[in-house]
Amino acid sequence: MAYKISEECISCGACAGECPVGAISEGANHYEIDPDACIDCGSCEATCPTGAIEA
Repeated sequence: MAYKISEECISCGACAGECPVGAISEGANHYEIDPDACIDCGSCEATCPTGAIEA
């Protein structure tokens, strides 16, 4: 199951820089993860300063 970014996201972009497959992009209100591209590695979750990313 792909990771998801909640409304806690502050759009800092730290997660996008850590994603090895480029599955994270800036959305209308916060960053978003493309579930089809996500490989469930968890790099983004470990990088998020607000804990907005979870599986």
